[in-house]
Parts: sequence; structure tokens; C-alpha cells
Amino acid sequence: MSTAPWAAHFGLARTPFGKKISARDLFARQAHAEAIARISFCVAEQSLGVVTGDVGAGKTVALRAAVAALDPTRHQVIYIANPAFGTRGLYVTIVRALGAQPRYLKAELMAQAGDLLAAEAAERHRRVVIIVDEAHLLQPEQLEELRLLTNSEMDSASPFAAILAGQPTLNRQLRMGMFAALDQRIATRFTIKAMDLAESAAYLKHHLALAGREEPLSPTTPSPGCTVSPTACPAPSTTQPPRRSSPPPPAARTSSTTPAPGKQSPSSPETRRNP
Repeated sequence: MSTAPWAAHFGLARTPFGKKISARDLFARQAHAEAIARISFCVAEQSLGVVTGDVGAGKTVALRAAVAALDPTRHQVIYIANPAFGTRGLYVTIVRALGAQPRYLKAELMAQAGDLLAAEAAERHRRVVIIVDEAHLLQPEQLEELRLLTNSEMDSASPFAAILAGQPTLNRQLRMGMFAALDQRIATRFTIKAMDLAESAAYLKHHLALAGREEPLSPTTPSPGCTVSPTACPAPSTTQPPRRSSPPPPAARTSSTTPAPGKQSPSSPETRRNP
């Protein structure tokens, strides 16, 4: 794929802030490292974890990095990008991800999902990791079904690990009294804060380096619309041009009819000629 003209103009090999970035090339920051560590803890303990953050804070980026570090032969990851499919959709997604055909009746579907989750650990020796992105969109009924799915062996173990990632409203929703049973099962919570100024500068430098530009962009870099030599697009001068003096204001008119000295008014009697 050819490089975009604007990217080549700035000495870039590709678009620096695209989505097609491998997990190993993602920008590493302290907040993401903490989120990845907590996700890894939940996977190891087969427990429930919650990761929240504002829009664009990097929740999905942390999920991608954590999943990339898992052994695919020992883990079965079920990623749910859009949970707006009702309670039945939750069971259908789990059953299909585990390679079975969902049953029609919901009671049979619930039992089928539970059996498949147990079989992954007992027969295939793989740990199921359910990741729900945009979890703040989950309905109360879906959250309750998720809690019921964690019951296994007389509520002494969970057949899978679950990560709920969403906006800060998810925390407030889980603290409501109706979700007390689910809230007490949450092993860890973490909120990804926004980047500060230093992290933002490092983020820009990191992605520019991935795109093929090591030197930073300077304010004197020609604009994309400049297609001639750099001397034809000089930097704006810092000296101000001389100010033009404004013309003097016109003489104020007076209502007096007195003529100027040495001159007579055309309308005065002295200038009228007698017949």
C-alpha cells in the first residue's frame, strides 16, 4: 500500500495514529501497565474485574495488550464488543464461541452454556476469559445473568474469568443496591486516568517514531499546502510592519456665516452687483 501524500510530505512511512498497530507497538504508560497487571490477576484467579475510564482513555488498548500476553493454547478469550443483545444474547455468544450450536429454549441454553464452560477447564484444560467492552451498556438483567454464570461447585469457584470495561458510569451502576451480590464478587477495580502533558508528548513522539520519523516536528516545518521550496514559505516574521499614519480629520464645520479674512461671502450684500 502506497504512502499517503501528506504522510510522505512530513517524512512519514504511514499514518502515525491509525488503529492498525500491533500490541507490542502500543504506547506503554504507567496507567496501562497497572490495568494490564490487574487484568492478568483476574485471569489467573478466574475472578471478576472492572476497568473504567473516560472516552479515549485507552481501555480497549489495555485489553488488547493483556490478551496478547495470554497463551492461546491455555486460554479461550470471548470478546464482546457490543453487549446490547439482551440476556439470551449473552448465552448465545458464549455457546457459539465455544464451538456449539445454541439451543432454542432459554432454560436449555443456560444449562448448555454452563456445561461448555465447565468442559473447557475439565476436558480441554483451557481457561475461559470473557471480556465485555462497553460494559456500561449492560442491562440490569444481563448483569444478573453474568453473576449467575459465575456460580460453580456450590458457589465455591467460578468457571471463567470476566473483565468488564466501560465508562465511569459503570462504577456507579454496580454500586447500586440491586447489584450488591455482583459487586461483592468484583476482585479488583481500576480507573484509567487521562494522560498528562508529559505523557502526551511521549505519546506523540512514540507514534511518530513508529511511522518512520525520529526527529520531532518543529514549528518551522512547511505546511501541507506548501509545495515549493522551503524558502518560498518562510516562517512568519516576528517584527511588526510600520503603522500607517491616519489622515488628519477634516475641519469641523461651523454654522457661522462670517467669511474668512480677506474673502467675502458670495451671499453677502457687498458681492451683489447693482443693476
